[in-house]
Amino acid sequence: MRILIVKISAMGDVLHALPVLDYLKQASPGCEIDWVVEEAFADLLSGNPLISRLHTVRFKKWKRKPLSGETIKEILNVRNGLVQRAYDLAIDIQGNIKSGMVVWLSGCPRRVGFSRAATQESLNILFTNRRIEPHPENRHITDQYLRIAESSFDLKFSGLQLHTDICTLPEDDLVADELVKRYRASGPLFLIHTGTTWQTKFWHEQGWIELGRRIISSFPGSTLLFSWGNEGERSAAERITTALGSQAVQLERLSIMRLAALVKKVNLVMGGDTGIVHMAAAVGTPTVSYYRASDGLRSGPRGEKHAVVQTPMPCARCFRTRCEKDGECRESITPQLLMQAITRILC
Repeated sequence: MRILIVKISAMGDVLHALPVLDYLKQASPGCEIDWVVEEAFADLLSGNPLISRLHTVRFKKWKRKPLSGETIKEILNVRNGLVQRAYDLAIDIQGNIKSGMVVWLSGCPRRVGFSRAATQESLNILFTNRRIEPHPENRHITDQYLRIAESSFDLKFSGLQLHTDICTLPEDDLVADELVKRYRASGPLFLIHTGTTWQTKFWHEQGWIELGRRIISSFPGSTLLFSWGNEGERSAAERITTALGSQAVQLERLSIMRLAALVKKVNLVMGGDTGIVHMAAAVGTPTVSYYRASDGLRSGPRGEKHAVVQTPMPCARCFRTRCEKDGECRESITPQLLMQAITRILC
């Protein structure tokens, strides 16, 4: 059986979908699984032994020049590559117009996806021919993806042990080893990422500084590594590490794969609802994460090695990107709450 997974973006969502691979291999032993992903996130899946072929798309680029000859040529190349594979089943676990177009272009006769109520964009249902209604028990986004995959097989995903991993290259592992050797002292090694996408997912710098001081006091010999992905995050990391002193380090900017390699080697990863936290969960590294506008029960890492802190605000999980109560919401996530979570995971 040849199966196509369509999960194009974003980083965290691609990582949440990784358990679908192991599920399909258990549900249909011997099947071949291909995946369609945005080019920027292809490294997260590259080299995965459960994937037979990776198809990359460049919707971000195509959107800028949708009618250019180059764009049309690239889309036709993607379509031809999909059609040639002659899929028996195409699974759309993105649920928007882009992913719907991809499953339709594949030419696969069996195209399964979300129901209208569960899609990101309702026009997605024009491109699928079997639509799965959400189940109230499947609150976590990974369970929602698995429910769509499960609909074509007899095997229930509930209760299965589903393995996930990110395959890093030897050169990336070597860089990570060098960083660990350089910065690890006598205590645990923390990797902290303060950045995220929405304004309502950020914490505040003073909170990170106070939390960092508590960590250093509670775990003598610990080192706090701060990663970043853009200029704003770099500046914030610089101010925080300067305030914390010699046990806090602002890292150089790392590629996705070098960051993944480093994530595998630290003792704990911390952040908000951001891709690096979900990356850590995918490779089995303990995490502590906080959630404000987003829902920790829907997208937070699960299991004994992970602690999820949700704001106590009555309007939590609002999924708003901007809010007049943003400051109050940030303050509701206290260093004490996060420190208690860290202690629970590491002690």
